[in-house]
Amino acid sequence: MKLMMLAAGTMLLSISAQAEPFGAVPQRQPFVTTLSNNIPLAFGMDAEQTARALGQQLQYVRGRPGHEIYLALRNIGGSGLIPYRHRLFLQFRHGRLAGWKEDYGENWMWE
Repeated sequence: MKLMMLAAGTMLLSISAQAEPFGAVPQRQPFVTTLSNNIPLAFGMDAEQTARALGQQLQYVRGRPGHEIYLALRNIGGSGLIPYRHRLFLQFRHGRLAGWKEDYGENWMWE
């Protein structure tokens, strides 16, 4: 037992701390931590958390209380003449986010 404790203590002393030297450039963060959308949609969110994650109010479409479908119109930009919006439908069951579907719609200019 003493030999095992001595070996563990020796191993801990041999490990050196990896600190950055003063004035060094910090390591790059992973790409996913630097995204502007830092609160992704996740199953189980309530309507308020989902609206906060999307950065906009949700519009009620249909459904009974607790089992609603909401709509979020996402403004993607587009040209100066035609705005480009995506419709994001959000399905809630028992008051929690159960799924979502993005609907690109039909482009009426190319029919």
